[in-house]
Amino acid sequence: MRALLVVNPAATTTSARTRDVLIHALASKMKLEAVTTEYRGHARDLGRRAAESDDIELVVALGGDGTVNEVVNGLLHHGPDPDRLPRLAVVPGGSTNVFARALGLPNDAVEATGAILDALARQSERTVGLGLAAGTPGTEDESVPSRWFTFCAGFGFDAGVVGRVEQQRERGKRSTHALYVRQVVRQLLDEPHRRHGTITLDRPGEDPVTDLVLSIVCNTAPYSYLGNRPLYASPGASFDTALDVLGLNSLGPSAVARYATQLLTSSPEKGPHGRHAVALHDLTDFTLHSKARLPFQMDGDHLGLRTSVTFTGVRRALRVIV
Repeated sequence: MRALLVVNPAATTTSARTRDVLIHALASKMKLEAVTTEYRGHARDLGRRAAESDDIELVVALGGDGTVNEVVNGLLHHGPDPDRLPRLAVVPGGSTNVFARALGLPNDAVEATGAILDALARQSERTVGLGLAAGTPGTEDESVPSRWFTFCAGFGFDAGVVGRVEQQRERGKRSTHALYVRQVVRQLLDEPHRRHGTITLDRPGEDPVTDLVLSIVCNTAPYSYLGNRPLYASPGASFDTALDVLGLNSLGPSAVARYATQLLTSSPEKGPHGRHAVALHDLTDFTLHSKARLPFQMDGDHLGLRTSVTFTGVRRALRVIV
């Protein structure tokens, strides 16, 4: 087997020595080309190169969720074709590693590498669905190119939190769970629309859902982790279905206390619920519009401000090693 290993040298939980050990372990079982990323978007370019090659059968992403997202977007540059495209394997190297953990891989690079090698020996793989977000035709964002996401996207409040975290990291702060909690509080204090949301969800054949402050689009469950605690925004979300949405139409003090507690105590059986919550399951096509420009994030990567995003849930988009 010929494989391409995409290595993010800035991965927060792996050292250079650990990465060398993992490369040697993988190279002992396959014909491996290891490439270290050098710029933002490099992993995407490498994934596209692999998709367009004639002999690469496997792409291994060593890094966090951002690296995985880039590789996936490169692999699917010409669209999903799971029977033709190289398979994907993920070695977690980031601070949260939601996609790898949702696949059931250990949250440790060495242990995950062992699990991947075992899975390759057993020829164990699965096909997963993915989400696709694009600019909405007829809006000021219609020229925004489409982009795939593996586990979640957010429009509004949670994307604002992601943007604040990225700003802190650019200033040299470490990506810790305490940092995220602080930015949640600051975003809440500064949120201008927390009592009267500006987001509307439109889907074919259904009445619109209006006045949302927060909208989280999930491709799998859990939606994220706080340390080792999984957070289930949409417990029914799955790699085998289309997309789920959790929307909140209020972030007043009592609503924040209720839904924050529900999220922290969520489980595979029960997520946030109540009169200010909207939970939608297995949506294939829908659009989120806003009266004001709001922050947008995908797989934990802040993508700027938008007024409208169109989503598509694509089943059986990519084969992964598990």
